[in-house]
Amino acid sequence: MHNELFLGPQPLGRDEVVAVARGGARVRLNELAEQRIAATREHIAALAAEQRPVYGVSTGFGALAVRHIPADRRAALQQAFVRSHAAGAGEPVEPEVVRAQMLLRLHTIATGHTGVRPETAQALTSLLNAGIVPVVHEHGSLGCSGDLAPLASVALALTGEGEVFDATGQRKPAAAALAEAGIEPVALAEKEGLALTNGTDGMLGMLVLALADIAALLDVADLTAAMSVEALLGTDRPFAADLQGLRPHPGQATSAERMATLLANSPIVASHRGPDCPLVQDAYSMRCAPQVHGAARDTAEHAAAVAERELAAAIDNPVVLDDGRIESNGNFHGAPLGYVLDFLAIALADVANMCERRTDRMLDVARSHGLPAFLADDPGVDSGHMIAHYTQAGIASELKRVAAPASVDSIPTSAMQEDHVSMGWSAARKLRRAVDGLTTVLAVELLTAARALDLRAPLEPGPATGAAREVLRTRVPGPGPDRHVAPEITAAEELIRDGTIHAAAETRRSA
Repeated sequence: MHNELFLGPQPLGRDEVVAVARGGARVRLNELAEQRIAATREHIAALAAEQRPVYGVSTGFGALAVRHIPADRRAALQQAFVRSHAAGAGEPVEPEVVRAQMLLRLHTIATGHTGVRPETAQALTSLLNAGIVPVVHEHGSLGCSGDLAPLASVALALTGEGEVFDATGQRKPAAAALAEAGIEPVALAEKEGLALTNGTDGMLGMLVLALADIAALLDVADLTAAMSVEALLGTDRPFAADLQGLRPHPGQATSAERMATLLANSPIVASHRGPDCPLVQDAYSMRCAPQVHGAARDTAEHAAAVAERELAAAIDNPVVLDDGRIESNGNFHGAPLGYVLDFLAIALADVANMCERRTDRMLDVARSHGLPAFLADDPGVDSGHMIAHYTQAGIASELKRVAAPASVDSIPTSAMQEDHVSMGWSAARKLRRAVDGLTTVLAVELLTAARALDLRAPLEPGPATGAAREVLRTRVPGPGPDRHVAPEITAAEELIRDGTIHAAAETRRSA
């Protein structure tokens, strides 16, 4: 994990974004970034002294770009811009999202294409390193002209206005938090208000964070699917490499290999492998798990490629080019991000749907091959996991609604100047809900499959699936009379989120 990140014009790594957003890694501008920032600012200062109109320097914004601003009002223009654009509403978004967007805005500044002054860049660096998180509201971005309201809330905090959470998480006026941290509020100069807000940083930050979570969740999905196959007396034969090679999708091969090795040396699987077994082929939710999980993996790989291109980008409008020209452009449009954010939500909904189907199968006496109804201790008196499945099914259905794409929507704004928008921020927000939802869906399958494996005694699960079950048993007891289930779901979620379940299985998975 990175303890300190040196920012410059070079592309950012996804792990670096996660380290700053979640891990609290500190940030510094490298020497090249400082040089480029200073050189670009000289171009802006020269333009600010001229009479010819330059968007963001000597004109209004959006549909007001036709309004010429006199030289003595151009600094006030920037502060007014930030105040008016910090117009979000709703609950504050998560601190990790705000930290990610702060880092990504600072990275664009470090490329030397924005015209922000060196002292403003240093102030944003100090804000990040002090652990001060501006209050950014849920609603306010259309994903075009950048994440305007979310980034304006950060810029407003830099000027000592608005509200923030300090390093202890206490919500307070920005002026007080900056004073406590020894950070001088910024008096914005020409173009700076626009440069601090005109980027896709919020949606990109959420994509990068989601990709880290999704990679871990898909590994867990392979594990819980393997546990369910084992618990349902399924076979591992469809996961063989030669069968998977007939359809050469890389994600599918990865998931199939993982499931095969997770089930290796399983006494339960071996117990019904003989020619007298009447189970000819398993249900799709078991047999086709690598195809679905693998398609989700390939979707994530495509999204990661988009994220990496964005992490090499400098998003601003207008932008200062290396030869000193300042040009308007459309690079702030969030379509590339919006599409993959929506695509990932679709993939996660389908993984959750398949997971729910396996869980339901374990609870149904007609399809579970000898397990008690709902895995209850005394069916009728006890309900077992009946309602845990309801919770899982409800979330799986919610994820299908969340999978409805935001990026196909557009709503004209700014007096039709901004007549097509990406809705990428909305796509990112619902993807975060999908990640949380899939975590809970997997937690319920984990609980159910582990309980079913217990009920297969005296047969034992394989080394890898058994290790996962044993770790779960440190937090959740085995089968018995009904008890309060909600805390058990929470415990399983925690073991998934912190990587404990995955690590336990990996240590015993056959290479």
